[in-house]
Amino acid sequence: MFRLDIAQRKNWQRKAQEFGFKFHTIHGEPYWDETAYYQFSLQQIEQDLEDPTEEIQQMCLHLVDIVANSEYWLEQFNIPQQYWSQIQESWQQRQPSLYSRLDFAYHGKGPAKLYENNADTPTSLYESGFWQWLWLEEQVNLGKLPKQADQFNSLQEKLVRRLRVIANYYQVNHMHLACCQDTDEDRGTVQYLQDCATEAGIDNAFTYIEDIGLSDCGHFSDIQNNKIQTLFKLYPWEFMQREEFGDAIEGAKVNWIEPIWKSILSNKALMPLLWKTFKGHPNLLPAYFEQDLALAKETKLVKKPLFSREGANISIIEQGKTIVQGEGPYGEEGYIYQSFYPLPQFRQNHTLIGSWLVGDQAAGISIREDTSAITQDSSRFLPHICL
Repeated sequence: MFRLDIAQRKNWQRKAQEFGFKFHTIHGEPYWDETAYYQFSLQQIEQDLEDPTEEIQQMCLHLVDIVANSEYWLEQFNIPQQYWSQIQESWQQRQPSLYSRLDFAYHGKGPAKLYENNADTPTSLYESGFWQWLWLEEQVNLGKLPKQADQFNSLQEKLVRRLRVIANYYQVNHMHLACCQDTDEDRGTVQYLQDCATEAGIDNAFTYIEDIGLSDCGHFSDIQNNKIQTLFKLYPWEFMQREEFGDAIEGAKVNWIEPIWKSILSNKALMPLLWKTFKGHPNLLPAYFEQDLALAKETKLVKKPLFSREGANISIIEQGKTIVQGEGPYGEEGYIYQSFYPLPQFRQNHTLIGSWLVGDQAAGISIREDTSAITQDSSRFLPHICL
């Protein structure tokens, strides 16, 4: 695993604008960074990332079966009681999921260590599935990369195929896709999924979350008052379960993408339950619920809110003292504690690997780096190759 410098493509920013990649720069700082790339061997990809990703996915699904059928664990995950039966039904029906991302610390040798499961609303999909592949093709054609250079990236073809599976499961040929207003990265992710849905032969329409209404007869509708029957929502289940329209979710009879059972997988409480169930697994870090913190023998821990996203409100604690503190809106829901395991550093950059799943299949990786030890929403995205 190497971080290698490379010349940027001329006028890549103009091309990014033409392709709708409007968030390549965030607050004047680069988000997409092609001044360097990461290089992996085939063995590193297949044995250290791809295989563990699919194995951990099966371990996580095993836990969904446990949590969905246990009042005790549903309470530990802080899921409101009114949604328990919906989660159980969704899981019993095996309502299909679309995609998710596992975040790993990986040093290029030894087992990759799982940080968390982004199972509900992971972003950086467009830059992972399309934009970094375009970079690879163009750099190979320019002679800047070897002709045999490849990339662990089958995201787009698998997304198209999976969308067809989901449409067939629900027997629909139309879906809505939604995200919040004023979020360029979220809009880019949803636009990319719209393109994939179109390629899959599925008619689709976009709506902002804020424009979704509730009709007198109890169904959700878009701003044109069209009934929403199937909805991909880049919006967290834990938000929906605590908002005004939450009571209407069950009666609206929407085909949800992602299904409501994924509110278990996207919860940080999954991490200590994984450790309890598969203690000692080489890809897992010791993790603890708050009430079990006395069991922790580590002197350095990472404190994570159950619902935290993009590094918000995550703290690093050493010998009981907070040495790094992330800001954000989370924490009232409770915390878990995970053994500190540092990200690898390349030239003062802390490097995190996101390993994508489409359905239950590994589908590629994305790489984010930051001068901070905590990866955030603005952390740089760098491409990769495999040789």
